Amino acid sequence: MREKPCPKSDYPRMRLPHGRRSLLGPVLSALIVLLAPPSTAAAAPVAGPDGPAVSAEVARLFEEAGKITEAYERGLRASAAQQAKADLLQKKLDEKRRELAALHNRAGEVARAQYRTGSSFAVTARLLLADNPEDALRAERVARQAGQVVHQLMKHTGRAERRLASAENQARSAWRDLDVGRARLAEVKRDLETRLERAQWRLQAEADRSAAAGSCPGAARLDQPDGRWDEGRAWVAPVSAKHGYELSAGFDSAGRHWAHRHTGQDFAVDIGTPVRSIGAGRVQSVSCGGPFGIEVVVRHTGGWYSQYAHLASAAVDQGEAVAAGQWIGQAGTTGNSTGPHLHFEVRVTPHLGSGVDPMRWLREHGVEL
Repeated sequence: MREKPCPKSDYPRMRLPHGRRSLLGPVLSALIVLLAPPSTAAAAPVAGPDGPAVSAEVARLFEEAGKITEAYERGLRASAAQQAKADLLQKKLDEKRRELAALHNRAGEVARAQYRTGSSFAVTARLLLADNPEDALRAERVARQAGQVVHQLMKHTGRAERRLASAENQARSAWRDLDVGRARLAEVKRDLETRLERAQWRLQAEADRSAAAGSCPGAARLDQPDGRWDEGRAWVAPVSAKHGYELSAGFDSAGRHWAHRHTGQDFAVDIGTPVRSIGAGRVQSVSCGGPFGIEVVVRHTGGWYSQYAHLASAAVDQGEAVAAGQWIGQAGTTGNSTGPHLHFEVRVTPHLGSGVDPMRWLREHGVEL
């Protein structure tokens, strides 16, 4: 029973982490191996050491890319918060400046009035000419007090203006520092994505050679993430949400692209994306070649089997015990595949044709995609 290629529209040609797309086609996997410097692209034999090495490199770069992207996004949020703070301080500063301008105008009026009437002769004259000298003295005291109040208000407003200006400068300085750091992170991110893309196609080139020869090179061991494979659950999705995926062709899809109806659920992912065992079990088989390319089948309790196909590498060997969430391989585009994706099945036997709807099965076992 031969599976025909999935429709090209279902999968991107290349999906780098966090939305970066590439126009490179699978043909570049061979060209990169031929054209890259010997230190990074030596064409190893099928069972040679380069396959496991490049698998580990891709897995490491994936993790680094995820961390850098998280830091980059945190920097974006921090920059936006600092900019908002600086804008708010600027608004308050503008309000204080308007208040100060009004006080300056009022102080000017008082000063001009005092200038016109502020000499000792003028005060004496007002006292002599006033009908009631006590009222004149009282008016003079009120005028002096008003001038003192304006002077105090000006001092307080000036201090407030200086504090606000200092806070605004600090906020803008912090925003500029964050912006510089974000730009630096963006440059590191671009460099990392470039290295990851090259490593991904080297990995795929190794996988294509293994699939063409029909012989697997042995498990490419991967460092598991923090030793927390199962995330505290008995069953997990075959691809972690943090690595990103898009659900593509579903179970029982019909069309000219398959000899029969589609037998599993496809996850459109990047080359090298870690693929996880959905539950504890034992590796039933690891095979290379044929329509599924590099594939792993795991036997679980209850008589269930899960299949992971079109891989770029297998990280386990036949007969090996695995835990829920353990990385057992890396996604690729080997076999009858038109782009990077994981073909995933849940079966009642280890053989093709015994599959059940994997989405429904996962939901019934507490896994939402």
